[in-house]
Amino acid sequence: MELTITNYNTFFKVKGILNKKSVQQFQETFRNIFEELDSLTISIEGLESVDRHGVNALAKLHNESLTKNKSLSIIGYGCKDLFDYFKSEEAA
Repeated sequence: MELTITNYNTFFKVKGILNKKSVQQFQETFRNIFEELDSLTISIEGLESVDRHGVNALAKLHNESLTKNKSLSIIGYGCKDLFDYFKSEEAA
């Protein structure tokens, strides 16, 4: 399944596979998003898998929100790969 991103106002749903092949689409969707919005919610409930490129893209978006003092919420369980990555980062 390829990556699909839908939105309603400041709520975005990400479904499919976020990997090296689809990360450019993700980055283009959220490029300069914090120039337009003060807060953003992304649901990852529909993600089937994420590779390191996808994790890096999410982390970069998170860092951008912190730098620009904007609000970013990532909700949903998503895929186990992403959960395991962030869980390991908490432990470090």
